[in-house]
Amino acid sequence: MNEISLCTDEIISKALDDYGNMLLRFSYSYMKNIYDAEDVVQEVFVQLLKNVDTFNSEDYKKNWLICVTRNICKNKLKSSWFRRRGKLIEMPYYDEYTDNSVLNEVMNLPLKYREVIHLYYYEDYSTVKIASILNKKESTVRSLLSRGRNLLKKVLKEEYDFE
Repeated sequence: MNEISLCTDEIISKALDDYGNMLLRFSYSYMKNIYDAEDVVQEVFVQLLKNVDTFNSEDYKKNWLICVTRNICKNKLKSSWFRRRGKLIEMPYYDEYTDNSVLNEVMNLPLKYREVIHLYYYEDYSTVKIASILNKKESTVRSLLSRGRNLLKKVLKEEYDFE
């Protein structure tokens, strides 16, 4: 192996270790299916391989990976193939996605609320960072976050006693 491919392998391996789980969770919040989410993450890392020399900081790389993940998910959801195919049935295995009733309710939210809530609560981004990632105004992100919380509160109120 030459020096360039070894360096590229190290970069991809480090990115997979650092961001793989986050990207999988984020793509799962869009795709609602672990198999489709894994396919999205694989495509994201293919794009990373193609653009490995364009990053000047880790923060920029992380934001880029999230944006690419979001775009690939949206493109897949819009594709005619995806809309025509039958729904995949996941095998009942026990992982962090199937046992969490709050996460299941988040997954049932409309996409505009789901992506903001996921980035804010599960990935610990500030509203400023979310606004830059989603190309929206910060006030819009705060509004979406508030509305999403209210929707969750209504749904979860029956399951949990908030008051």
